[in-house]
Amino acid sequence: MPNSKCLQKSEPLWKEWDQKAQKNGLRHQVNAVNGDCYVGQWKDNMKHGKGTQIWKKKGAIYEGDWKFGKRDGYGTLSNPDQEKGKYRKVYSGWWKDDKKSGYGIQFFGPKEYYEGEWCGDQRSGWGRMYYSNGDIYEGQWLKDKPNGEGMLRLKNRNRYEGYWQRGMKNGSGRFFHLDHGQLFEGFWVDDVAKCGTMIDFGRDEAPEPTQFPIPKIEILDPNGVLEEALAMFKKTEEDED
Repeated sequence: MPNSKCLQKSEPLWKEWDQKAQKNGLRHQVNAVNGDCYVGQWKDNMKHGKGTQIWKKKGAIYEGDWKFGKRDGYGTLSNPDQEKGKYRKVYSGWWKDDKKSGYGIQFFGPKEYYEGEWCGDQRSGWGRMYYSNGDIYEGQWLKDKPNGEGMLRLKNRNRYEGYWQRGMKNGSGRFFHLDHGQLFEGFWVDDVAKCGTMIDFGRDEAPEPTQFPIPKIEILDPNGVLEEALAMFKKTEEDED
């Protein structure tokens, strides 16, 4: 009886086409059906490595690192400036899982930007914010707002040093009225000073000093006022939790 030979089954044609369609390594340009364009490295059919993505709808462009289809690593995001006819840098820094995470600089406008730490697309950690009106905040952030210990320097050189919560002065702090030569030290609740002391501070160097020095004044029940302010502050924290 003659020996039978095992016939080798050939791969289905669709599998061969699928393997050829898989994107790996460097691709000069890949266009999506919605008009988006990507130039860069691929792995297992996903953007992975160095690459540049252009979104057709918004015109935004990202240049930097990718990891399994998401922005991950260091990269720069820019938007088109219709008036000047060129791209304007929006964010330059670190990314994780397609979100700003780590150290980075965000440009909100020509004279307004933030440099510092990010987490999940929000300013969180330490950072410095330059506002368009000339004010500067430097300190801790949480969920995109000043939170913790920080300092706000106003354009007129006055400044607040102390604690913040949800973007507002909350807790103990000091406000330097350098334009009038005074210093207030006390306790704040939701941007409102509840209790404290005001003294003369640098009146001789102040550009607009007060007409008369501040006399020494003492309240009758300072502990009672402080306890009330502290109770309100703690209640605010408990309501948030």
